[in-house]
Amino acid sequence: MASQAAAAAAAAASTRANSLSRIFASSTPTVKPPPKHKPKIKRSPTPKPPAAGTDSVADKKPAKPLGAQPATDAPVSGADHKLAKPLQETLKRLLRQRDPDKLVSEFVEASTLSSRFRDRHRVYEVAVSRLASFGRQDGIEAIIDAQKPFLETSTEGFATRLIRLYGRASMPSHAAAAFRELPAHHQTTMPFNAVLAAYAEAGEFDALAVAFKEMPASHPSVAPSVYSYNILIRALCQKPDLSAALDAVHLMEKNGVSPDVISFNTLLNGFYNHGRMDEAETVWDMLKERNLEPDAKCYNAKLRGLVAEGRIEDAVAVVETLEKDGPKPDTVSYNELIRGYCNAGRLQDAKKVYDDLIKNEYTPNRGTYETLVPRLLQAGELDCALRYCHDLLTGKGSSRVAVGLLQDVVDALVEASRVEEATKLVALGRKKYYPRKGLRMPHTTEDNESGAETDEGESISEEKEREVEDEAEK
Repeated sequence: MASQAAAAAAAAASTRANSLSRIFASSTPTVKPPPKHKPKIKRSPTPKPPAAGTDSVADKKPAKPLGAQPATDAPVSGADHKLAKPLQETLKRLLRQRDPDKLVSEFVEASTLSSRFRDRHRVYEVAVSRLASFGRQDGIEAIIDAQKPFLETSTEGFATRLIRLYGRASMPSHAAAAFRELPAHHQTTMPFNAVLAAYAEAGEFDALAVAFKEMPASHPSVAPSVYSYNILIRALCQKPDLSAALDAVHLMEKNGVSPDVISFNTLLNGFYNHGRMDEAETVWDMLKERNLEPDAKCYNAKLRGLVAEGRIEDAVAVVETLEKDGPKPDTVSYNELIRGYCNAGRLQDAKKVYDDLIKNEYTPNRGTYETLVPRLLQAGELDCALRYCHDLLTGKGSSRVAVGLLQDVVDALVEASRVEEATKLVALGRKKYYPRKGLRMPHTTEDNESGAETDEGESISEEKEREVEDEAEK
């Protein structure tokens, strides 16, 4: 029975490989192996030698983590007792560590000694993002390598998370290599999807195609899911090869996987984003044929296409139909109308959409403010721009925007001699964890010194750090 199942899986994999070869016939995909352990690393011009008795991760890649013990089922209290300091204090110290070598060595030690530390997803993301901002791929490798002794007894989710970290750092070939090194019982669909996502995020679409063909063929436990195919479809839309993206839907159905609304939403975005308005109707027909109900995201794709073509009245008609017949439009739907009105120079109509958004208890998001506020400043409507900034910073579910947006309003207020209002806006922004380096009163000694103290390569927001600190205090 087992041999029959294996044969069936092999046949399905072969069918997928042949079909994918036709889909990607326009290119010759190749997968790059991860680079040897000498990546380009940003360093100071004259680095100081390490202190006696210490090694830099740039010079030595540990074969296994410091003091690693493969067993992870030890009682939590025993595991955490080995930490030099309580877990909460350890997390906060790591979050504030700006020296990449110390960050890696302290992270490896903490993750090796504490199973509770290894459960803190967010601190892994922050550490990897910080090392990526320094160009320290070697440090990222060291951190992830240090987790390998725990894979045998860990969950599938832990294995997937490690691969996703390589994706976040734009290291897809490392993600694929990490998958191949997983214990056999973890070489399954979820980590496979993380590899596909890593290639997609890096824009390596041909390599993604190779992984989609080869990994299921060589790993019987990998059965591409609807999520796997949706990653493939998105990659083909971004490539862009929209004909192949449509073929991928037929391929998944041939292999017994039913497309979902996300599959078709991805296709709609692909067609509308590339101005293929008429051909997008094919996708709507496919939705109907499969008795799938389109959601607001599907209609948002159409709105985006209409706005891109300057057809604002058609976009308004779509939203009015949704309000009447459903599905109910969401914030993104109204953002597209705001964008359309702004592009048409109809700022008052855009402001009315914003007011209706608030009145109908929708929550404006980053897209809302990043579309409206710059146009208000250009039009000299500083009072309205300031009001929207206060809405942004004090409203329910307040959104994060690029700090430069707030700084532009601050600068405009100072230029208009409204210094007190500018100062209050800066103070309010800092309460919401916008960094001093990015949000400050113009030409003040204090802020210039504060900005100079911040490492230019640092890309991690104070908000992210606060999130992890809050989690540590639970």
